[in-house]
Amino acid sequence: MELLIYNSTYVEDEPLENFKNFQYALNMKHLASDLLEKGLRPEQISEAFTTAIAVANASGIPVKKHFMPVYSAINKEIIHDCKLSHLAYGLVLMNADLSAAVVREFQIGVLTNYLNEVF
Repeated sequence: MELLIYNSTYVEDEPLENFKNFQYALNMKHLASDLLEKGLRPEQISEAFTTAIAVANASGIPVKKHFMPVYSAINKEIIHDCKLSHLAYGLVLMNADLSAAVVREFQIGVLTNYLNEVF
């Protein structure tokens, strides 16, 4: 009698994983650093980003499909940045500091559109 060992986890090949990450990146049209131009400070973006990741995790949203760490060059400096899908960009904006007008306008716009659809 032979003993077979069943492994319940499936490990994808690296080329397949790279292809999937490339496909995810194609849907990420925003950078977290874009919010600097909208008036947010780096620490505000970082806090909002952390909260947005927590919201995605708590909601069962696959983070790697919406958030991808990258490096960007701004003013001749290399910075840690993140590519964001539309959903991720919205989550970051939704959770950013209200002192930035773009955040308040975004939140009011989302709520107005939602209420118009519901009622």
